[in-house]
Amino acid sequence: MDNFQAVEILMIEDNTHDAELALRALAKHNLANKVFVVKDGAEALEYIFAAGAYAERDFAKKPKVILLDLKLPKVNGIEVLRKIKADEEMKLIPVVILTSSNEERDLRACYKLGANSYITKPMNFEKFSETVATLGLYWLLVNQPPG
Repeated sequence: MDNFQAVEILMIEDNTHDAELALRALAKHNLANKVFVVKDGAEALEYIFAAGAYAERDFAKKPKVILLDLKLPKVNGIEVLRKIKADEEMKLIPVVILTSSNEERDLRACYKLGANSYITKPMNFEKFSETVATLGLYWLLVNQPPG
């Protein structure tokens, strides 16, 4: 499971097209090799908490940032966020909501649960690509996380 050791961005995204666009945008800045993508909320929780299919993952090696979609199968993004931020070991990981939902209730719920940022996915490819690249650069290179 050594490939999990270098993960810096955990992307939780069920839309294959959006995930591919995001990876392409991150690749332009040499960040894509540090991204691990999961496709639903249940798989995300297994990865984050080193359980189920990811039980062999080193729990101590946490991603530097989580990009979380809200509209996910199995377990929705708000519930994933709730579980991350309720856990003492995980709550310091920055969680960026990257979603197509621009509903005020989702925005409020995410910030109340401890989301670090809420970004509505741009529909335009160029804007989406630019947004993801900026996110990756900021959270991996500019932001100063706690030790």
